[in-house]
Amino acid sequence: MAKSGVRLDIDFTRTHFPALSGDWALFENAGGTLAANTVLTRVQSYMAENFVQPGAGYDASAEGGRRIKESQRLMGEMIGAAPGEVMVGPSTGMNVFLLSHAIRHWFGSGDEIIVTNLDHEANNGAWRRLEEFGLTVREWRFNPETAELEVTELENLLGPRTRLVCFSHLSNIVGGINDVPEITRKVHAAGALVCVDGVAYAPHRALDVKAWDVDFYLCSLYKLYGPHLSLLYGKREHLERAANNNHYFLADDIPLKLNPSGPNHELTAALSGVTDYFDILHRHHFPDSNVTLHEKMKQVFALIADHEESVGAPFVEFLCSKKGVRLIGRQTAAQESRAPTFSFTVSGRKAEEIPAALEPFKVAIGSGDFYAARCIRDLGLEAQGGVVRASMVHYSSAADVTRLIEGLDQVI
Repeated sequence: MAKSGVRLDIDFTRTHFPALSGDWALFENAGGTLAANTVLTRVQSYMAENFVQPGAGYDASAEGGRRIKESQRLMGEMIGAAPGEVMVGPSTGMNVFLLSHAIRHWFGSGDEIIVTNLDHEANNGAWRRLEEFGLTVREWRFNPETAELEVTELENLLGPRTRLVCFSHLSNIVGGINDVPEITRKVHAAGALVCVDGVAYAPHRALDVKAWDVDFYLCSLYKLYGPHLSLLYGKREHLERAANNNHYFLADDIPLKLNPSGPNHELTAALSGVTDYFDILHRHHFPDSNVTLHEKMKQVFALIADHEESVGAPFVEFLCSKKGVRLIGRQTAAQESRAPTFSFTVSGRKAEEIPAALEPFKVAIGSGDFYAARCIRDLGLEAQGGVVRASMVHYSSAADVTRLIEGLDQVI
């Protein structure tokens, strides 16, 4: 429980998401969260007032450029990064591709990159393609009994030619939290770097890239209550050494040199709406607290973790009580162990049948492989169409979880 003893005000929280005014209970949040109303306001404001080419001296252009830069600065502060260490791009898959292209010259023939068979393809495929340039790709395989990555298995893979280890903070299928600081320490001790996919983790816990000492970290901002953009963090010394993906005259412009398309202006400017939202939550719950944005994120996410555990626990209990239902991964909702992303199978049923059966109840969940096709394959779940997934976030209410449980109880 949060040390403050404060509990998340769920009614207040839900007022900031216009899409929750409908009559559906939404549980496909791991695929993309709802956008906070502060983000919608920022998009509209930018397009109404500053939708011109930024960078000129006249008011609308100068203010537009300022808003874009301020949003980028806030994204760095939000995750604990130093100025100039974050890049905003269109998606995590694209950001990883751009990163792999920019640093592939660091590696020589026979050097090794370690990837997993657990993760979303975004932090997987681009690194595997570097085999075309003479690198050796080794696979850190999860334990098929537990669906967990085990550090001892990684230790068996690390060697003198290991240059980079790519893994997720949290699997979008399994939901268990990997110990990023511990893994990073072991990889660094072996003389290699880490690239961590934090997409499935970021909606649930505060990010602290400096404390974790990661080399690269990624998250999708449309899964953090913002617009469809992604954030790439890299230590400054790594970004300086990376090759230029952009125009030759931008070779010294960090982070613009990594992204040949440049930022989407109106959506990047709207990212300050994400921090606006967390600032509102913080002010509501901690009216007398005067701390930095990064500290605000830590305090708010402590409340979020408590709330998510409380709404997730009855769902775990329900799944574990149902004959023929298999919950993938850890059989708990405990916040130190997992996030409330719950994937399960139903004996004798195709995965796609379950979401369709819930639609009359106006309860939305998902099914499939969720771009973690290697994980689904190695769990032996391809034939039944992958998993059923119900994913909660902090605006998920106890009442909605009750609707989910009652609906599932009738269809499985």
